[in-house]
Amino acid sequence: MRAADGFVAIRDIAPKADTHLLVLPERHVSSFREISEFPADEAKRMLDFVAETAKEAGLEDYRVVVNVGEGAGQTVFHLHWHVLGGRVEGLPA
Repeated sequence: MRAADGFVAIRDIAPKADTHLLVLPERHVSSFREISEFPADEAKRMLDFVAETAKEAGLEDYRVVVNVGEGAGQTVFHLHWHVLGGRVEGLPA
């Protein structure tokens, strides 16, 4: 687990990739649709935290995914970013 500046990163309990991390803001926002609730500086800090989390996990090449809405596979209604490294289930290498 990694935490800093209002954000936390944890390992996914049902990983879909060799490395599967979740980055969440501590403040509740239900989905990416509400991203405008974050002031610009906080949104930038969140994206920086996503990138720093991937780097600290030793990832050079990786995917960042946000599922928005049930139809897109969102099952946890608290904004979070998936950081996926290595082989990803269901996607080409």
